[in-house]
Amino acid sequence: MPEAALRQRRLALILIWLVPCLWTVNYVVARKAPGVIGPYLLALGRWTLAALVLMAFTGGELWSKRAELARTWWQYAILGSLGMLVCGAWVYQGARSTSAMNVALIYAASPVLIGLGAAMWLGERFSWRQGLGVALALTGVLHVVVRGQWAQLGAVHFVAGDAWIGAATVAWAAYALLQKKWPSGLSSSARLAAICMGGVLVLLPCALWEVSSQGLTQWGWPALALVVVAGLVPGLGAYWIYGWAQKILGASRVAVSLYLGPLYAAFVGWWVLGEAPGLHHAVGAALILPGVFFVTGAASAVSTPSSSKAGNTPPVETL
Repeated sequence: MPEAALRQRRLALILIWLVPCLWTVNYVVARKAPGVIGPYLLALGRWTLAALVLMAFTGGELWSKRAELARTWWQYAILGSLGMLVCGAWVYQGARSTSAMNVALIYAASPVLIGLGAAMWLGERFSWRQGLGVALALTGVLHVVVRGQWAQLGAVHFVAGDAWIGAATVAWAAYALLQKKWPSGLSSSARLAAICMGGVLVLLPCALWEVSSQGLTQWGWPALALVVVAGLVPGLGAYWIYGWAQKILGASRVAVSLYLGPLYAAFVGWWVLGEAPGLHHAVGAALILPGVFFVTGAASAVSTPSSSKAGNTPPVETL
């Protein structure tokens, strides 16, 4: 292997461990946003910024494919609703009342839902090993939601945030499956730009409603900083590194590293947000992460939302 290629490979092996770390920045943004900026306005700002940056690089392609975009605009509106509205604003809404660790662990079960959906909707094979993974992962999610108090479910204080994150997890699975269902002639970056624009269009009326009901009294430099950080660091920064490393190392190898997300979230939640992880988080992770592996497998990571970033369109990092 040429020396230049070897250096690139070494750099890619280092940087893939940075990708899940970059995405944990969104957990911090979500937890810092209450009292600074509303969830819909934050999501609108984030994806408007992402769309503008992507269009700067893909504008020519989007213009040349305008006839295709006109025919399939409704697909981008649906994908934008799932990926940017539900998996964006609703995550920010949910993070107002639940911890960053809960967000990460509940979201970690999304590959399981994609595996189930692919078997039921797309006709993909589903083995007993994958069934075991489903059982493990869903048990782990429920363990986190009930905070480990199975024997005292009646006394558990459920928070609305877990429900918001659960809904976003289902939407994430639908988002990934629909991308497989609806092939596109656009490049990965151009299709993501089109989805971002669809997300901006569906977020705009929600953000206007939020502003009309709550006002912009809290808008200022802190709010702008959250928008820029959310748009550039967990969004474009993580996507660029992911796509570059994937070309060098392959999709499966890069995708598996993203399963470290909950572990990174535990550290960030404790160090930055002061959210000490509990025993129920550790037990939940011990169930969810092996469950995800059984459903997807290292070699079949293309079925996961992480690896659909490696496909025709990188899905939105909605967390």
